[in-house]
Amino acid sequence: MSETKKVIIIGAGPSGSVAAALLQKKGYQTIILEREQFPRFSIGESLLPQCMEFLEQAGLLDVVNQAGFQLKTGAAFLHKQQYSSFCFSDKFSKGFGTTFQVLRADFDHLLAKEVQKMGVIIHWQHEVTAADFSSSRPKLTVNNEKGQPYQIDADFVLDASGFGRVLPRLLNLDKRSELPVRQSLYTHLEDKIDCTKYNRNKIWIVVHPEMGDIWYWLIPFSNGRCSLGVIAKPELIDSLGNHQQAFQQLIAQEPNLTRLLKNAVFDTPINSLKGYSTDVSDLYGQGYALLGNAGEFLDPVFSSGVTIAMKSACLAVDVLDRQLSNQTVDWQTDFVDTLQQGVDTFRTYVNAWYDESLQDVIFYDKQQANIKAMVCSILAGYVWDKKNPYVKNSRARLKTLAELCRDD
Repeated sequence: MSETKKVIIIGAGPSGSVAAALLQKKGYQTIILEREQFPRFSIGESLLPQCMEFLEQAGLLDVVNQAGFQLKTGAAFLHKQQYSSFCFSDKFSKGFGTTFQVLRADFDHLLAKEVQKMGVIIHWQHEVTAADFSSSRPKLTVNNEKGQPYQIDADFVLDASGFGRVLPRLLNLDKRSELPVRQSLYTHLEDKIDCTKYNRNKIWIVVHPEMGDIWYWLIPFSNGRCSLGVIAKPELIDSLGNHQQAFQQLIAQEPNLTRLLKNAVFDTPINSLKGYSTDVSDLYGQGYALLGNAGEFLDPVFSSGVTIAMKSACLAVDVLDRQLSNQTVDWQTDFVDTLQQGVDTFRTYVNAWYDESLQDVIFYDKQQANIKAMVCSILAGYVWDKKNPYVKNSRARLKTLAELCRDD
């Protein structure tokens, strides 16, 4: 490059750190503006194996492997007495077969510190309050850690602000998600699980015994604690009292979790996130692009959030690198359409989960190994692998499979 180009990234979460690392490796001046001070709490704690590829591309895999996070080898699904397990190493697609379950406060801070070592500048507790993309160089208005405003310009801005959704708010890009409004209640606890058959290397996804659209997650960490959450319709949660009361009642209604957590110490307040599914009218514009949850978030059921975020970072940096090198680029084709192909595959599976057709597939007791491997690849995050028939024609294939499982 004849001159060093400057890229500003809003947010130091996983997509921001991955994008920053990739840009720094390519020789750009990269500055992250982060509203919070890390470490800070965040949800989205169960990674998918596809994430490992993105971390490897960014030069962040070694530090994650060495951090002592809880190994994750697959997913276990439970409904009453039905049990189904998926081992990621048995997937159809090539690539990593394991990943980690992480306390996001530690994970995100680890990635941020590592990109700082690479030379990325991070301004902590700097909040973007206004954005101007009317000229050739985007300009942001920012309040620093003392609340003092200043302005900063760059050649391009990547919004990796997650649920903060900075540019969607400032530029009026928010669009109502097509997914129904749902609410999550969740907490961390000392699990004290003593069941010898319990495998901490798997996430547990548990279906309510009577209502198939209510489900629970149990994500174990390496420190003897776990993340426990439940997803339900907001009106149902409201009918059960305050968040603490609703959470206790819904957990008590699931006998598998009640038995497993009989010795648990519930020592952390209940958190809530309502209407978490989000969308935008545009994922890019003159001088900016949106990464991860700043653009679209589907649902936590298959832990897709961090995977989509990291994929968006890799795609955006590739297009941006070519653009800043004065090459002709097509953001719609090379960024939006490519990203959307995988998001739409996840969307198909999210919708099928809630209409319970996917549950018919998951709990089918005569699963063929080759088909299970293809479904396993999607659960592992390999939703951009078009060699997988259940990616290439996800909706039609899954619908047919569910019908066959249901009618058998």
